[in-house]
Amino acid sequence: MADAFELDIATLTAYLEANIDGFKGPLTAEKFAGGQSNPTYLIAAASGKYVLRRKPPGELLKSAHAVDREFRVMQALANTEVPVPKMRVLCDDSSVIGSMFYVMDYLDGRIFWDAALPEQTPVERGAIYDAMNKVLADLHNVDVDKVGLSDYGKPGNYFERQIGRWTKQYRASETETLPAMEKLIVWLNDNLPADDGLVCINHGDFRLDNMMFSRHGSDVLALLDWELSTLGHPYADLAYQCMQLRIPSDAAIPGLGGADRGALGIPTEQAYVKQYCERRGISGIDNWVFYLAFAFFRLSAILQGVYKRALDGNASSQKALDYGGLAAPLAELGLALIEKGE
Repeated sequence: MADAFELDIATLTAYLEANIDGFKGPLTAEKFAGGQSNPTYLIAAASGKYVLRRKPPGELLKSAHAVDREFRVMQALANTEVPVPKMRVLCDDSSVIGSMFYVMDYLDGRIFWDAALPEQTPVERGAIYDAMNKVLADLHNVDVDKVGLSDYGKPGNYFERQIGRWTKQYRASETETLPAMEKLIVWLNDNLPADDGLVCINHGDFRLDNMMFSRHGSDVLALLDWELSTLGHPYADLAYQCMQLRIPSDAAIPGLGGADRGALGIPTEQAYVKQYCERRGISGIDNWVFYLAFAFFRLSAILQGVYKRALDGNASSQKALDYGGLAAPLAELGLALIEKGE
């Protein structure tokens, strides 16, 4: 039986030669290891290297795996301060490889998978976190009207809509009752802040390993994996990143929970948020506990979906079951945060 993730090389070669300027076969396609969402391949052709991202095969949750949205947002950000790869083509004809896909330029850089950056010096770690902070502030400073993304999502009431959306997604992939998740859902609905009208391009999965850094130094070559992006609230991205840094270091998605950040050269959460606020010209952030609790809830819901896809045989990586097992612990961390109030 053929592997569902294998590509029809002959059909793909013909399509890319016809639709990308200068593209020339023959080509080889190698699937990258890791990644839970959209299968990603290195395309090596006579004309150079490219990256292909596709929707996974099989039955999928409605609105998930939106590779067309990834393509659109990165194409729109091409002439902004936000580093993105050059987009080449979006193919919505599923007869070519079996599902929608897009192709972008390949970038030669480094991806850091461990938030503690164990192979870097304290000075290098500080520079990397500073660069990451700048990318986030630059993203949230983009004028959505100017880049043609004013219809990329619904403006206003972001958290209310997101709580509803992810509760629904969570219910669709629920495999058992998680008491902490039930309490989180109730608390978030009961403690929703008034809509402050802030709207930005929200990445949706802003973290260290979704960025590619230069081979030497701390320059960010590209912010990647835009599948969850939308018009949203800036503090959702910021809280999501800070939430990840609270996760224990021995989790399937390792964080910096319990780490001595001073010794590592990595800024504290307070310093990181302050730096972000300075870059955006704001004095501070109210309702921070709510934003963090929302981040734990949302990631727990996402990972429950990863777990369900793994059980159904549609996940892109064998690590899916490990990631899915984090749904309950993350909800518990979110609940503990609410109870402590910090």
